[in-house]
Amino acid sequence: MIESWTTDDDTPVRVSSETVPDTLRARIDGGRLETWWTSSAGRSLCFVTNTERAMVMLFQGEGDPGEHAVDPQAEGSSDGFVLSSGQHDEYPDQDTVFISEAFRLVKHIISTGSWPADARWVADR
Repeated sequence: MIESWTTDDDTPVRVSSETVPDTLRARIDGGRLETWWTSSAGRSLCFVTNTERAMVMLFQGEGDPGEHAVDPQAEGSSDGFVLSSGQHDEYPDQDTVFISEAFRLVKHIISTGSWPADARWVADR
């Protein structure tokens, strides 16, 4: 069975990997900086951005500490990551990636279920 993904909105919609960049841009333009997806296999994928950098996290199931994309050469930290709860977060830049890279990562995970071979990520388990 091929894994499918839906958004965790009021009305969940099945997601096509091809629509990911446009969907994320529209959500960001509308002030929604956090997006969650749930897979048919019970996994979760989270994207949260400050519009320049993004944190991309993949969880294997409820209670899993997950794994997240990294940028090992990045220095400093960035704020402005606004969660749907209204919480404002700041993250080390090493724990986030540029937004264009985040779009690529999310699109690939939605399409294949795994990180791209050339992606940099760490397990938080």
